[in-house]
Amino acid sequence: MLFRSEDLNQPAMQKRLITFFLLALLFGACHRYTDYSDVEWQEKAIPEWEDPAVNTVNTEKPHATMVSFPDNATALNAGWRESPDVMSLDGTWKFRYSAVPAERPYWFFRDDYDTRGWDEIAVPSTWEREGYGIPYYVNASYTFKVNPPLIDHSDNPVGSYRRSFTIPAEWKHKEIFLTFDGVSSAFHVWINGEYAGYSEDSKTTSEFDITPLLKRGRNTIAVEVYRYSDGSYLECQDFFRLSGIKRSVWLHARPKAYIRDYFAKSTLVNDYTDGSLDLTVEVANSDRKPVGLRLEAGVYEGNTKIFGDIRMAEAVDSVAVVEIRGEVPEVKQWSAESPSLYTLVLTLADSRGRVLESVSSRIGFRTAEVRDGRFLINGKAVSLKGTNLHEHDAVNGHTIDEALMLKDIRLMKMHNINAVRTSHYPQPERFYELCDQYGLYLIDEANIESHGIGYNPDVTLAHKPEWLAQHMLRTERMVERDKNHPSVITWSLGNEAGDGQNFVATYNWIKERDNTRPVQYERAEKITHTPERHTDIWCPMYPSIEEVERYALNAGRAGYDRPYIMCEYAHSMGNSTGNLQDYWDVIEKYDILQGGFIWDWVDQGLLETSDEGEEYYAYGGDYGEVGAYSDGNFCCNGLVGPERMPHPALSEVKKVYQYAGFTPADLSKGLVTVTNKYDFTNLSLFTINWEVLADGVLTDSGNLEQLDLAPGSSATVEVPYGTIDPEPGTEYYLNFYMTRSDEWGIIPQDHLYASGQMLLPFYSEEEQSAADRLALLDLKSEEGLLTVAGEEFTVVFDMASGVITSYVVRGQELLLSGPRPDFWRAPTDNDYGNRMDRRNADWREAGQKAVMRSAHISRPAMESAKVGFIYDIPGLDGRTIAMVETGYTVHAGGTVDVSFRFTKRDRSLEEVPRIGMQMTMPARFTALSWYGRGPHENYIDRKSSAFVGIYESSVADQYVPYVRPQENGYRTDTRWLTITAGDGRGIRVEGDPLFSFAAMNFLHDDFESPGSLAGYRPDARLVNTHIDDVKPRDMVRVNIDYGQMGVGGDDSWGARTHPQYCLRDGSYAYSFRIVPL
Repeated sequence: MLFRSEDLNQPAMQKRLITFFLLALLFGACHRYTDYSDVEWQEKAIPEWEDPAVNTVNTEKPHATMVSFPDNATALNAGWRESPDVMSLDGTWKFRYSAVPAERPYWFFRDDYDTRGWDEIAVPSTWEREGYGIPYYVNASYTFKVNPPLIDHSDNPVGSYRRSFTIPAEWKHKEIFLTFDGVSSAFHVWINGEYAGYSEDSKTTSEFDITPLLKRGRNTIAVEVYRYSDGSYLECQDFFRLSGIKRSVWLHARPKAYIRDYFAKSTLVNDYTDGSLDLTVEVANSDRKPVGLRLEAGVYEGNTKIFGDIRMAEAVDSVAVVEIRGEVPEVKQWSAESPSLYTLVLTLADSRGRVLESVSSRIGFRTAEVRDGRFLINGKAVSLKGTNLHEHDAVNGHTIDEALMLKDIRLMKMHNINAVRTSHYPQPERFYELCDQYGLYLIDEANIESHGIGYNPDVTLAHKPEWLAQHMLRTERMVERDKNHPSVITWSLGNEAGDGQNFVATYNWIKERDNTRPVQYERAEKITHTPERHTDIWCPMYPSIEEVERYALNAGRAGYDRPYIMCEYAHSMGNSTGNLQDYWDVIEKYDILQGGFIWDWVDQGLLETSDEGEEYYAYGGDYGEVGAYSDGNFCCNGLVGPERMPHPALSEVKKVYQYAGFTPADLSKGLVTVTNKYDFTNLSLFTINWEVLADGVLTDSGNLEQLDLAPGSSATVEVPYGTIDPEPGTEYYLNFYMTRSDEWGIIPQDHLYASGQMLLPFYSEEEQSAADRLALLDLKSEEGLLTVAGEEFTVVFDMASGVITSYVVRGQELLLSGPRPDFWRAPTDNDYGNRMDRRNADWREAGQKAVMRSAHISRPAMESAKVGFIYDIPGLDGRTIAMVETGYTVHAGGTVDVSFRFTKRDRSLEEVPRIGMQMTMPARFTALSWYGRGPHENYIDRKSSAFVGIYESSVADQYVPYVRPQENGYRTDTRWLTITAGDGRGIRVEGDPLFSFAAMNFLHDDFESPGSLAGYRPDARLVNTHIDDVKPRDMVRVNIDYGQMGVGGDDSWGARTHPQYCLRDGSYAYSFRIVPL
């Protein structure tokens, strides 16, 4: 408020000032604060957060996800938590960060504690992403000193949160519950200065009855969050260790008598045609007086009730249990392919029929069982085409919103992923509702991983009785919360937490509580004192293809009688996910093999901005002081980037996981076998188009008549392309594309669901092309340079180094250098993991250091000239490890034929990363087109999805920004390639017959790191590399290769590229032609 000095003398102004100051004094009197700096705080001898016997204080028993509504109609049609009986406490809170517990504001929960000078923080959030503390990433260890159950008091930050809220007048006479969807890792809560309770378990719901603590008008809530607790010993997951109130906080008003829990077992009976509802409802009565109640259950399809029943109940001693059973004839089954949902509405009324509340849930009728060694959904053996999913947002850390959940689900469904393992903890509740709605199978995993303790059966927490309560709490909370979701088809006891009696106990508890789903655990019955059976599914991690097949070949024998579903495989770290097709060739061969879950969905990079203003994704080692303990980029294993940009490998996953197969039967007659790989969907719902391409150019097309093909069946169909009279030297491909004209759930219309390509058996040898027109070439040798000149072109060879130093056509320079031998690639994460960079270090600079041993020049004809070179290829110690012969034939028209022959001399070197030649071109050549595999990056072991065709792109778009820069942008099986400038001039490279290529504004060195960055390095802050380190150069680096080794992907810590995808032979030869344009 601003005043002019002359206004102060006015009577009206004086009255206003007096009123203002009186109000200020009154307001101040109502908000008196107490100085607690000298008030002693008495710590407990053993705080809750170090006592494994105390996991919760005053929390409600876990129960199913539910929201109270005032009546049946509202419950039937309401959206997520859209109820007058729900109040969100998300938003801005007061916040104080304390580095250690001894520095926390002990008395901040008192209403008269002054927090006016505190910071503000968003809830939900992780405080490390809000600028407090350090976001450490570790894979399999802890970020604190290990001494279970104790926590180092000198390294346990505390976050103190406060805010106020006002209870709606309409909530008078109701029970009010305070719910935290997820807090890491442990917290105390106070209401109006009174203690409400304590809870651990970062990833499930904690609920408190705060009714007696509330008052009319303004109320305060104070939450004290500990970064570490004894519960942290069971939260040793492979992710950034982040802290705070990560998920939503909300208030829930219930009547005095209310529905406390319900379990709706909605399965199938009568040969899976009818629905069976086995409903158990627990009613609570806070008055603790006998009261007559009426419970009505209704199942609705849309707004039409298809089942209903009423039961009377009397709540004695505060609890009543009501059971309702019935059948729903000819029900629509729920599956990931057809996620048919019904709405269950439970309405509780008093004895006079007055409605007290209604709750609702979307349910699906389906079965999930293991029978005769097979995992069955609705009676059918299914293939789980899955991925693991961490809860990760590039900006907000472990706080994700519904928009991101939908983005993930949509991308998964569009790429034929039908299953998610919630690694390694339950996801937010809303995620399950979306998976119910859009159709994803879920392996719901308890928030239990004690990886850092190890698997020794005498050491593991899994076999220590004092840790049973912790294991059981997390298991019970998950099962009780998520038990009504049809998307949950299997319970997982945890991950990498050893094995022992505690897991036997949690397994037995689940089997007693829920007889409608199997239970799995990867470590069960391995390195254990408890070998008794306690996993229904054999779910290994990272088995080799040979191990997978070995299990199948022993099916039915002792130890080989359970469904085999890999809980983790195909480790997709960086440029990876090779040989995925090979896994599925074996999986689809044997019934007992039922799929697996790729590790994993999203790169866990955190968005940061460099000092130069460039964005990049940080990973382990990028935070804290130099030398701070943190693993490196091992958190970046995703099929999509942190921002959800698909990596090229996701296209391969889509192709390998697709639900229709196309295989040749007799292509000379147009016969093709189509296989329906869906479990519940007829292919009649799809349109299958076909096309024939001659050297990449469309010549014929059509569509198959509506194919009535039942799930799991095959049919041989005729594709009416007729008899093809092949043009000489032309190859013909037959392509298939399967689409739907409608939206299918979350997938848009006209989406491509499946595709196939096969080479047709029609080919005619090309006649020998006529020789160049008779024209003289001029050869001149001067100062070590050989110049071959013709009409409007010159080619200059450096006879000392054996490379082309200039290639000028019509006055334009086409080459800056090369081609020269090249045997290296920037190591991928898998390369570093299996030590390829060390094993093959001899090849790193071998091409650049090639020693030209001899050169020769010849004139086979007046219109051509031949130049040849022989190189010794030196290893690190100078010894000759290989010999290379290159040959160039320059023709009168300006074309240059290039030949390359490689002979390995040192047979102790097992493989060569790359066999090829590298050259550089001026930066003005920016446009690419090619006839080969594309459009996306592909490698010899990851090219099923990259069809042969004609593609156009740019040099700039070849770069794939993996979080840690590495080898990228490759293309295989190329027939020809053009690299041109804006005026269309440039070069065309023609294979004889094939080559692989890369064309980028970068050198190999631009994508290199100083060794592996996956694990802990004390110099990580100084050596970590990121996308902002990759700067385009003023040139185009072009590799024209015989090929390079595959990227691998069985795992990223030792598994090598499969031998059939390596360059291990003693000699290789290839050739190509460069044609000026």
